Amino acid sequence: FSNNVMAQQVFLTLSAQQRGQGSFAASREVVARWWRQTFGVGGPAAPVLDNGSGLSREGRISALALAQLLRTAAHRPTATVFEQSLSLAGVDGTVANMGERGTAPDALGNARLKTGTLRDVAAMAGYATGLSGRRYVLVGLINSPNAPAARTALDALVEWTVKDR
Repeated sequence: FSNNVMAQQVFLTLSAQQRGQGSFAASREVVARWWRQTFGVGGPAAPVLDNGSGLSREGRISALALAQLLRTAAHRPTATVFEQSLSLAGVDGTVANMGERGTAPDALGNARLKTGTLRDVAAMAGYATGLSGRRYVLVGLINSPNAPAARTALDALVEWTVKDR
């Protein structure tokens, strides 16, 4: 399930584990420190976080930074659990209706994704398995007043990635 309140609580837990009490500011510091340790000074710009829920107009991340984060997650001991927490294209979660749209038939069952939607924003990110068997990190971020119309384009990106032959 996509649960923004739970995401916010997990975010607050990052600082609560270290300080006994969670705060947004302290959790942002925890993430910033981890980002520097993981990606170094020359790595992608750290995300700008607000409240950890994903519903903030202040939050920012570049496609490159999100792709690097997903690549890093894929090599961690918890990679399988993390990937399985993402929705399976055409089957469940926020990408279940990809099958109904009919725009990405080869992607169905071959991509684990998380979507994001706000006014003027549409996003999709995760992992796709190409028909060749090769695994890909996939990120699409749309910032536009016409962002809802881009859902078809994001589906097409997933389909194109899966058809990697």
